[in-house]
Amino acid sequence: MNQFSAEYSPQEIHMWFERMQYHDSTESSIVIAVPSSFVQDQIEQRYARAIEDRLLEISGSPIKLEFHVQRAASSPRAQRSSAQLVREEQQEASASQESSRSAPRLSVTTAVKRPHPSLNQRYTFDNFVIGENNNFAANAALAISKNPGTAYNPCLVYGGVGLGKTHLIQSIGNTVYQDIDNAKIIFVSAEEFTNDFLNALREKQTAQFKNKYRYADVLLIDDIHFLQGKEETQEELFHTFNALYEANKQMVFTCDRPVSELRQLKDRLRNRFERGLNVDLKPPSFETRLAILQKKLEQSNRNIPESVLNLICSNVTTNVRDLEKALTRILAYAELVGKDITEEVARQQLKDIFVTHHQASINIDFIQRAVADYFNLTTNELKSKKRTAAIAFPRQVAMYIARQITELSTTEVGLEFGGRDHTTVMYACQKIENKMKSDSTIEPMVKRLIRDIRESNAKG
Repeated sequence: MNQFSAEYSPQEIHMWFERMQYHDSTESSIVIAVPSSFVQDQIEQRYARAIEDRLLEISGSPIKLEFHVQRAASSPRAQRSSAQLVREEQQEASASQESSRSAPRLSVTTAVKRPHPSLNQRYTFDNFVIGENNNFAANAALAISKNPGTAYNPCLVYGGVGLGKTHLIQSIGNTVYQDIDNAKIIFVSAEEFTNDFLNALREKQTAQFKNKYRYADVLLIDDIHFLQGKEETQEELFHTFNALYEANKQMVFTCDRPVSELRQLKDRLRNRFERGLNVDLKPPSFETRLAILQKKLEQSNRNIPESVLNLICSNVTTNVRDLEKALTRILAYAELVGKDITEEVARQQLKDIFVTHHQASINIDFIQRAVADYFNLTTNELKSKKRTAAIAFPRQVAMYIARQITELSTTEVGLEFGGRDHTTVMYACQKIENKMKSDSTIEPMVKRLIRDIRESNAKG
């Protein structure tokens, strides 16, 4: 260290050089022990050439610098921490399973009435399976359907593709339609709303357009992320929103992410969406996936061995839509070919689906473990409230990678890191993006981690 004290700042000496220890040597190399792969990468990129040049000056012959990662996990204290981590993760998984098993299912008794022309009559609360991932959103939707325009107005339901957003808001519409006579219910996608507005402008029928939307009792608009960049449509929706809100009429919207992440949305419309209740849908747990398949079988009066259902639920973890796709394929095969559905038949017929989803779905726990191992930390430390630089930076890296290679929203990522707010995740991602621009060592490190995570995940 004395050899470099005049060339580098005290902070650099403390941060990097003091973390190196002599480990071994040969005639042509010196092996340096470092505490983590991250430290190794940083020293190799920043200082290895300078150190080797100085060794050449001192010895008169070239000496190669090699590294040995000597992890603190070999100490009894770290071993206890790892064991504690395993116990805590097992306890959390057990509690989650018990909670999912005990979660109530929604049930509504409705009067028989002709189906609403814009609503799918199959989308009801009776057919919506409740789990830990959607309990809050489903119960909020049921409360809205019983008292539209009162407590939770407006309501925004957000989450990834195939998690049940459309099912949930149409369940609201179907319930209100059955329970309240003469209720004017409008369900449209954001694309349909946009097309209606453009047609009204072209045909000079804006009065009819306003009468249709501004006098609804319940307005349900699906996929509002489609409105990004469509300024005139946003302006019209803003005025429609105000008219309905002042009249205490219920509005429910869906989006594939929190509205705070919609960059091409006008602030005043974003503020309207955030004014009421915002709830999110997460990917279903194993128990919920199993309950969904059992419900589908019950509706179709079909039977499948439980081992086959377990096989599907273990391999398709993304969303409800993909689960239904796998179930439909296996049922169709059995019906058309006339074969019994066995575990082996299911594995053969669904192998392409299983491979696709195994490669596509990278669990955030997997990312956290990979990043924690790289920085020689525990996943508990990444999730903790500690804000020291030694933990905050790896945590930001893990959040950034999670946003890059998964479909999780910033809210979902924040929940996986100790229940942090989505703004914390947005700040972390921006911080890493800025560091990659200002520090040439950061981008290769992040890319290497992403590559290693993807390759390890693909190997299973």
